Amino acid sequence: MKKDTTSTIKRAERFQIILIGEGILVGAAAGLVVMLYRICLEKAGEWLPVILDNAKQSPLRMAGWFLILLLLAFTVGRLLKCEPMISGSGIPQLEGEMTGKLDQKWWRVLPAKFLGGFLCLLGGLALGREGPSIQIGAMVGKGISKGMDRGRTEERFLLTCGASAGLSAAFHAPLAGVMFSLEEVHKNFSVSVLLSVMTASLTADFLCSAILGSESVFQFGIENALPQRYYWMILLLGVILGLLGAFYNWFTLKVQMLYSNAKFLNSTMKLMIPFICAGILGFTCPELLGSGHALIEHLTANDALLGTVLLILAGRFVFSAVSFGSGAPGGIFFPLLVLGGFIGGAYATAGVQYFGMDPVYINNFVLLAMAGYFAAIVRAPLTGIILIFEMTGSLSQMLSLSIVSVMAYITATLLRSKPIYESLLERLLKKQGQTVSEEQGQKMLVNYVVHHGSRLEEVLISEIDWPRNCLLVAIQRGTEELIPKGRTKLLAGDVIVTMMDERDHAAVHDKMERLCCEMF
Repeated sequence: MKKDTTSTIKRAERFQIILIGEGILVGAAAGLVVMLYRICLEKAGEWLPVILDNAKQSPLRMAGWFLILLLLAFTVGRLLKCEPMISGSGIPQLEGEMTGKLDQKWWRVLPAKFLGGFLCLLGGLALGREGPSIQIGAMVGKGISKGMDRGRTEERFLLTCGASAGLSAAFHAPLAGVMFSLEEVHKNFSVSVLLSVMTASLTADFLCSAILGSESVFQFGIENALPQRYYWMILLLGVILGLLGAFYNWFTLKVQMLYSNAKFLNSTMKLMIPFICAGILGFTCPELLGSGHALIEHLTANDALLGTVLLILAGRFVFSAVSFGSGAPGGIFFPLLVLGGFIGGAYATAGVQYFGMDPVYINNFVLLAMAGYFAAIVRAPLTGIILIFEMTGSLSQMLSLSIVSVMAYITATLLRSKPIYESLLERLLKKQGQTVSEEQGQKMLVNYVVHHGSRLEEVLISEIDWPRNCLLVAIQRGTEELIPKGRTKLLAGDVIVTMMDERDHAAVHDKMERLCCEMF
């Protein structure tokens, strides 16, 4: 049923109350689905070592395991052929949908992503659960939106709520779920979206904590806060993480391009490459398989040699890129945290050996490097800081976490390295073309925030070249709501409420983002 302009505006007047209720509903549903996904992946991680130990007993069993891996690759390839949107982490697909450039079929993506992610982790690929959890949660939100016949405006909010609930349930990190959804997915901090996303995230976390417990994802101790005499090492670490983060983005895209250029390989044959690599590593270096959670636990609980840390870091780096570049359904979110942790571990171990640093602070640098590496690659520093302290349960490192994240962010930005999910979305759109919703005539409200120093600041509405097919509905300035007139002067922090047809959303969104965000 199409929503006319009047009903869209009237419903928007009571958005906050409606969205809080819908946020609870989406949070509960998405939390339960993602919790089930998390349990399945944990079981896959438990079964894999048992399978490998059993297969090592004879060459025939080893050959049988390789045949099973090829069968897993074939099955995942069929899933990808049936639903291409399950490829990779799923976060770029969600960002594309939020800007109107992609339209995912939730009822196809949801089961295919669930099964595909499980099979990849069972096979030992170096992929994470966070991206799929975010996409699965968002698709639950979209399914609820479709089931309740909501318009495109509310659907975007429910997609964001589902994404927040997905990350919250995956990592027991409700605040990070809220921040990531606002910072990376919705890219808007309005009161309506904040309240709805927060309720969804907290609901999902409550359900998961009640069933799975409330322990932090990483169980390693930080005995003391880092003394200020070591802060110069934090600054240097931030620069190193920025450099390595930019290299990670380049290398990941390069491997993805090599797969794409291999025209003689179909999607199933490309998937066979990481599955076969996983089989070889399973019998030679099984530590490199899976999400890498056990590696961090081992790194922080034992005194490792610098050479060993660097060797594992290099192996995980290459295998993660090979796994993700193939298009297998799985994320890079958690694997890049593992890589960051090992960079910090190597850096701190070198500090102990060559600069006389107290070894009690090695775990501090492991923690700091996770946040800094995340900030350099994803370019969402607030999410990284909050996520790390929620995953570790450590609140004593906020200052040092902030410093290393800012330094890594600045370094990666100066190197002109694009955020990884933005680059992946561009590749996806280039590969598949822009797929916009076929429905026409549905009206949607979209908010845009005027940034400091942007083209719109201190400018009259009549002097601005607005996008075509875009109606200014209101200007929200603090608690006031102004009727937009030609003589109304826009100020930094103003929220511009626009109305458009959903078929025009992609083009209007791009131009509005440039107007609101780009400097003169």
